[in-house]
Amino acid sequence: MPNTIGVRELKNRTSHVLRVVREEMTEYIVTLRGEPVAVLRPLTREEVERLRKVEIDETLTEMKSLAQDIAENWTSDKSGVELITEQRR
Repeated sequence: MPNTIGVRELKNRTSHVLRVVREEMTEYIVTLRGEPVAVLRPLTREEVERLRKVEIDETLTEMKSLAQDIAENWTSDKSGVELITEQRR
């Protein structure tokens, strides 16, 4: 059974608790006024890699959407590269 820690104690000992979670792979159930509200547990390498992949995928999707918006609303006869080149002169 995971250790239990109150939110106030967690606030006061965050660095220590996180070190124990990381180094000893310990789980904590976080309580608020005695009621369980969250689980604090270590992430596996696979979970970290999956989260990074999700973040990368979301960023690429956002960039593609932005590129499409720019392309649809582009009003200049010149390309973006041409406009930047002009500004540098």
